[in-house]
Amino acid sequence: MEREDLLSRLKGKLIVSCQALDGEPLSGLGMMGNMAKAAKVGGAAAIRANGGSDVSDIKAKTNLPVIGIVKQHYENSEVFITPTIKEIDELLQAKADIIALDATTRLRPEGISLEELVQHVRKKSSALIMGDVSTVQEGILASELGVDILSTTLSGYTPYSPQLEGPDFTLIKELTRLVDLPVIAEGRIRKPEEASRALRLGAYSVVVGAAITRPHLITRRFTDALENYLSIETGKMCN
Repeated sequence: MEREDLLSRLKGKLIVSCQALDGEPLSGLGMMGNMAKAAKVGGAAAIRANGGSDVSDIKAKTNLPVIGIVKQHYENSEVFITPTIKEIDELLQAKADIIALDATTRLRPEGISLEELVQHVRKKSSALIMGDVSTVQEGILASELGVDILSTTLSGYTPYSPQLEGPDFTLIKELTRLVDLPVIAEGRIRKPEEASRALRLGAYSVVVGAAITRPHLITRRFTDALENYLSIETGKMCN
């Protein structure tokens, strides 16, 4: 798919992150493909997925554009979103339309640089590159190094970025003001009105994950609310 055609399909739309960690009830081949099919029925314009097998399965089942990542932990590095060439090649093999990389300034495994990763994708594929950042400065640097899209995914997940309960609306607003690239709002967006606010602040599109595709976390928010209510009521009765 050509760059402009792909970007036009994403503009103003919802991207659903369909991911399940090992050991979670919905992990396993085929599960996220079916979750992505449900997201498509609900109007999702694209899917963000973890791992080459899920990327391939989702593309086959939905025919939607897929943003691919590979979460892989290495010793001596906090970077785990598509951190090395090995993970990029897995996503290229799976035909991911967009490859998302950790674009923070943290030390990467094997001492590889973000610039080297970007150049590797350019040499091997026409896939677009999404830089996941946590600060405005990281977004500016990633844009200078040649990524096609920025995402606010990692705000709150680096020790030097704001530790917020909800979305980092300030980062969304500032990136769209300072960087001439599409900025995808992602990270702790749990309500439709938060997604709408992100667009009002200039976001190109919005990624929502846990609030849609991780039912055990959705359930936990409800049970926590009920338990909190009962605790307050019990406290009133004791007083």
